[in-house]
Amino acid sequence: MKRLAMWLMAALLAVSAGVAGAADVLLGAGDVLKISVYGSPDLALETRVSEAGEITFPLVGNVALGGLSVSAAERKLGGLLEKGGFLRKAQVNIIVTSLQSQQVSVLGQVNRPGRYPLEGKRSVMDILAMAGGVAADGSETVSLIRKRNGQSSKEDIDIVDMVRNANLNRDFDLAGNDVIYVERAPRFYIYGEVQRPGAFRLERSMTVLQALSVGGGLTARGTERAMRVKRRDADGKIQVVTAKHDDLLQVDDVVYVQESLF
Repeated sequence: MKRLAMWLMAALLAVSAGVAGAADVLLGAGDVLKISVYGSPDLALETRVSEAGEITFPLVGNVALGGLSVSAAERKLGGLLEKGGFLRKAQVNIIVTSLQSQQVSVLGQVNRPGRYPLEGKRSVMDILAMAGGVAADGSETVSLIRKRNGQSSKEDIDIVDMVRNANLNRDFDLAGNDVIYVERAPRFYIYGEVQRPGAFRLERSMTVLQALSVGGGLTARGTERAMRVKRRDADGKIQVVTAKHDDLLQVDDVVYVQESLF
């Protein structure tokens, strides 16, 4: 389990290092801007973008910057200063000192859950890497919850399969207020005549015999014959099946190892 978690974190960091976005930040409500104009220190200003997406700038008044990139906002302010006759050639520089409008929430089984800024183009893998990767108890499938044009959608992304196959088509680009959720990894349960009964992580294509090994093997009184698996069917009813060594386990299966009669 630890080896898998370390491999996954390394893969996330490697992928994110190669997908760094170069796109400009889009400005929005709550962003704090530090604005300067070359050769005009009296026009220097630190301000916050209002809920209406505007700032108030000396000489030109209210200016709508919401939805613009930083470079586009610089050009707009410079154009207004030139158009108003205040400067012949205005060179405006904007630094975003606090990015509040474009943030993504990372929740669930990650090492550093929280809200992360989208400083340029960022994908699911980028933000997972910023959040420290998937925790040891985290699932290999993460959920991306997005809202576009008033409609919410959910995408389930198998990140291990995506990395193994170098298929980044589902490494979606993110936008402000997207949510990445990592659920707890699926589990199975084993009890009866085993050394370590309890709940354990269900690995991919895990067999009954592998589950027995995870449980520490048989006790002196245990037997591999006539092991039972309890699982819920599609209607939620408990079914009890006789388990063979090579049978594949399912999520939330309960394996029972019986006592030998001899």
